[in-house]
Amino acid sequence: MVNKGVLSTRPVYSSRAPKPIGPYSQAVLVDGWLFVSGQIPVDPATGEVVRGDFRSQVTRVLENIKAIVEDAGGTLRDVVKVTVYLRDLSRVGEFNEVYAKYFGESPPARSLVGVSDLPRGVDVEVEVIARLKSGSGGE
Repeated sequence: MVNKGVLSTRPVYSSRAPKPIGPYSQAVLVDGWLFVSGQIPVDPATGEVVRGDFRSQVTRVLENIKAIVEDAGGTLRDVVKVTVYLRDLSRVGEFNEVYAKYFGESPPARSLVGVSDLPRGVDVEVEVIARLKSGSGGE
């Protein structure tokens, strides 16, 4: 008998990404769908925000996301939706240059939102949704 209405849900944590700075999981895996919490440019080795060059900050964010997705059993090719939060929309071009290195071949759907502030005063935050293939930790 199928137990309708009950989802298979588990939190996902990666030691290669920063620990959450609040009461939330790095990601949650729900019946093969991976929902990755917003990632900011925090170095997982130090727990400190990466300062300085904007491109380095974007790279750190995307590396954190990559680590979480991989540790859940997927790859960045499994990402189907990305939401980007930027404090300065004039940096979209710089953001896209780095982003294309991670998602250039077949980019997922994406929303980009300008915001007045982000946690710890950072300039960028990114969250993703991925659909993990059967047999890759997703089901």
